[in-house]
Amino acid sequence: MYFKDIIGQQDIKRRLIESAQKKVVPHAQLFCEQGGAGAYPLALAYGRYLNCSHPSDTDACGECPSCIKFDALAHPDLHFVFPIISRKEKKKEVCDDYLPEWRDFLKGRPYFSLDNWLEVMDAGNSQATIYAKESEEIIRKLNLKIYEAAYRILLVWLPEKMHPSCANKLLKIIEEPPTNTIILMVSEEPDMVLGTILSRAQRVNVRGISREEMTEALVNREMLEPEQAKEVAHLSEGSYLKALELINVNEENAYYLERFKDMMRNSWARNVKGMKVLADTLAGIGRERQKSFLSYCQHLIRENFMYRFQTNDLNYMNRQEADFAVKFSPFVNERNVFDLMDELAKAERHIAQNVNAKMVFFDLSLRITVFIRR
Repeated sequence: MYFKDIIGQQDIKRRLIESAQKKVVPHAQLFCEQGGAGAYPLALAYGRYLNCSHPSDTDACGECPSCIKFDALAHPDLHFVFPIISRKEKKKEVCDDYLPEWRDFLKGRPYFSLDNWLEVMDAGNSQATIYAKESEEIIRKLNLKIYEAAYRILLVWLPEKMHPSCANKLLKIIEEPPTNTIILMVSEEPDMVLGTILSRAQRVNVRGISREEMTEALVNREMLEPEQAKEVAHLSEGSYLKALELINVNEENAYYLERFKDMMRNSWARNVKGMKVLADTLAGIGRERQKSFLSYCQHLIRENFMYRFQTNDLNYMNRQEADFAVKFSPFVNERNVFDLMDELAKAERHIAQNVNAKMVFFDLSLRITVFIRR
């Protein structure tokens, strides 16, 4: 991953490059984004630049031994930590057990989501976690002698997924890191990261990609016509991942939209049998997808509420969603929008806390019956 592969984010690139050139490099940094803005590729490109033998003023050289090893994601002083599914029967209990799959996953994929990684791991109903056992691996790696680089890089994706025991062990390393060790963390939910880690890491806020830069990228990378690229850039809300989903008529979003329609229709008709069937269906799609679905529902409620004001600049729906909004938006109004959003957010929290999914979705449908008729 090079800086040139990352869309926009010129200010952050410049600050990172200047810190490397001046050798003023904070030993713990937390890159924060909402997803699809480029935080992980920025952190990886920064690690490459720090260890490049002949960096330019804009990027790593791509030719030195360090860069060649970074190309293969196999530099001996680059260590990865990421959420996994523990499978003791397959002897997959720490991140290194998934390292071949992780390297293949990253190659040629600057932008990705947790759902993408879960699919690679064939996670099913399991939730990905950075397990307590990983702390032993982190300590072992960071106490090894640096092989050849100027800096040892520990790249942690989604520290909010850490088991508390692992997070506390990482805290001690942040407080007293080994010499020339740089810990780069990338979070999509920084509020869920251990507070004592937040207070000890320099925060790098990665904002959404601007519409102009997104439009240019879609024209050059995805070969879209300029007008189509502008429309997709607007709907993407600064996320290149969302832009790609919009281009490809993402099957996942289409599935979520159909289930959202089912939920609202069942609640309006007070179809208890339909609510039970839907609860059974959603209970079988896995915890991470259940959370994604509920987040998507909150997005649609918000968009349908805004749709009533006929302000295109404030609406972020694709054509299928907008077609549904024509008839559904009148049912989302000032009298129920906050209650609907609160119930969906509560259901998402319960799913994250491993509450029985069938109960959560059935109870949610029942509660919606009260609000949808207001």
